[in-house]
Amino acid sequence: MPNWTDTLSALGARFHIDEAATVEDFGRPLAAAELADGFVAVVTDLGIIAADGPDAASFLHSQLTNDVTHLGRQQARLAGYCSPKGRLQASFLVWRGAGSDMDSIYLQLPRALQAPLQKRLSMFVLRAKARLRDATGDAAFAAVLGLGGARAEAALRRHVPSLPDAPYGKTEDATGTVIRLADAFGAPRYLWLTSEEAAAAALPTLAAAQSAGLVLGGSQAWQLAAIHAGVPGITAATQEQFVPQMVNFELLGGVDFKKGCYPGQEIVARSQYLGKLKRRTALATVANPAARAGDEVYSMADPGQPCGMVVNATANGLGGADLLVELKLGALGEDVRHGAPGGPALAFQQLPYHLDPLEL
Repeated sequence: MPNWTDTLSALGARFHIDEAATVEDFGRPLAAAELADGFVAVVTDLGIIAADGPDAASFLHSQLTNDVTHLGRQQARLAGYCSPKGRLQASFLVWRGAGSDMDSIYLQLPRALQAPLQKRLSMFVLRAKARLRDATGDAAFAAVLGLGGARAEAALRRHVPSLPDAPYGKTEDATGTVIRLADAFGAPRYLWLTSEEAAAAALPTLAAAQSAGLVLGGSQAWQLAAIHAGVPGITAATQEQFVPQMVNFELLGGVDFKKGCYPGQEIVARSQYLGKLKRRTALATVANPAARAGDEVYSMADPGQPCGMVVNATANGLGGADLLVELKLGALGEDVRHGAPGGPALAFQQLPYHLDPLEL
């Protein structure tokens, strides 16, 4: 059976790059057009927290913005963890284990946030029969591949017997766990969590242009696809900056307004039902490859103060960066600049879903 590290090294050699670059972006950032055609990405910047025990679901249900108690075995969903002021401290992809693992709930988030968030959540377990642990290195999740674009589904079906039919569906079998996420570029987007051995066997075929037509990328490609799907991710630079609706989280199914209390719930509900929120997150591109989450943006109609903040950003393979940017709704039709009033202009693009302004 091929070794995972050897497989990455061999692919790096085929693309004439060194091993250090291999796990990041295989030598170059990919562009949206390449991803739209079909891609497979080696994702290395995500971690997994496991909540084990008979009270794991009920404990997380009381902490997160979404319903965890009724999460089915063939489902995944987005969820957030808020401060008492209703500001997101983290965003997660959440799913339930299968078979003998049904009591376990898994939370995927940026690896840089995993340890502090795991520690903070553990403080509130108290007498619940639940235990949080780092599951990133579990054999079943040791390799994470992201696939999307027009040719991805057919390519993945060569290695996985069944795929989810709709976004946020989940399948699980001997080949691993496949979660279908929000579509990007008009095509399904899949997260395949599997063993190193299975990934090492599949990746050379998936990345072979003559058979699958999938361009090979790394975490940059996966982040760019998420940005074009309009799905935000909270990072260290943006913790406690946004009420969930500011980053369109409820439009993506990440908030359940009927589930009951959780930290910050009253403020999140007030933002929804009183119609006072006049900020949303938009998709944009900027001619600055160094754009980062947490950067401020300025409207030239009122350049004296920022009108918003970059939520997520990554190089777009064209010399600039693509962004999810939170800002005042009124600024969407204005000249908006990145970093400073004299910075490069944002070019807004169409999100794959409608922006409800919450003007009730």
